[in-house]
Amino acid sequence: MRERSSEDKTINTMQNADYSEQSSDADENKVIKSPSSFDYRVTLFNTELSRRRIHLAELQRLSSQGIPDTGGIRATTWKVLLGFLPRNRDDWATELEKKRATYAVFREEMIINPSEVTRRKEEMEAMKAAELEALEGPLQRHEISHDDHPLSLGSKSVWHQFFQDTELAEQINRDVKRTHPDMPFFCGDNDSARENQEALKRILFIFAKLNPGIRYVQGMNEVLAPLYYVFKTDIDESNVKHAEEDSFFCFVELLSDFRDHFCQQLDNSAVGIRSTILQMTQLLRKHDEELWRHLEITSKVNPQFYAFRWITLLLTQEFNFADSIRLWDSLLSNPDGPLEILLRVCCSMLLCLRSRLLAGDFTTNLKLLQHYPSVDINRLLKVADDLKELK
Repeated sequence: MRERSSEDKTINTMQNADYSEQSSDADENKVIKSPSSFDYRVTLFNTELSRRRIHLAELQRLSSQGIPDTGGIRATTWKVLLGFLPRNRDDWATELEKKRATYAVFREEMIINPSEVTRRKEEMEAMKAAELEALEGPLQRHEISHDDHPLSLGSKSVWHQFFQDTELAEQINRDVKRTHPDMPFFCGDNDSARENQEALKRILFIFAKLNPGIRYVQGMNEVLAPLYYVFKTDIDESNVKHAEEDSFFCFVELLSDFRDHFCQQLDNSAVGIRSTILQMTQLLRKHDEELWRHLEITSKVNPQFYAFRWITLLLTQEFNFADSIRLWDSLLSNPDGPLEILLRVCCSMLLCLRSRLLAGDFTTNLKLLQHYPSVDINRLLKVADDLKELK
């Protein structure tokens, strides 16, 4: 005689059909209200994002466990976490209108052909001349100034600036074309992908123009890509229409925590990339001195050979795109800032390969760390969380 299944046992305890329906509804509610239930998490996020004043600490807590990839929740949440959207929902419409209008001005003023600049200046001069001529009679013909001549080498020449901008644009163009070549969204042979590439180029170009101390540094395109992808794939068409503008301001906010890593003059300073890498290795030494000693002293693997890319590109090149997005949920929601958790994640990446690294020599370990193997991203984040608890 077969053993009764759990379903059979449940049926035998039912008193009537009404009870059966009530039991089914109760089971369904238990699933929905389970903290691990996808639907329940969606409800929690929607509830938090619909508040008149968002509780940032609660949104950070929810996001650290992963943001549901549905309904545009991630796009809105990232914007709040980055400070692009204020915590007060009543201010959203005004803030969006102001920032999007500001970006339109940036595009108008910074992405312009010098011939257009010259034409406009000629028009202004012609208007002035016409006004004077009406008052005083015939004037001498208008001539293009030395600074407006294409062969001018003067630093104030619009053409000199144009040639500098062209060089910058070409550098950005080369990198953008290499952004996630495996993803049709970025590199597909279609109008949509080409439009996305042009948006990335404009964002990076405008950022470089507004930040002459940093300008554009190779790899910034990889940091921008997740932001633009999430905002461009929002379900809200009004937001999709302005994905470029929103991505620009969120990119600026994100880089405010990491901009010193891109400034070569600060490499050896207390805020430069080498100091940050040293913090990572010190964290490893604190939690696993044996592994630290094997990497740094025995196999002599300079952490700059692998950690430089890990940190400056925010791990966008070490994992597949979906895992990178999940990782960024935790980076952007960390109350102590993205750098603090980034260093813990980098340390946990070493700890998760502990046995392989301890068994490897310089060549083996360097290859392993420069081509990080596939891992369970949630397990990696769990190890990183445990490091915080062990402080």
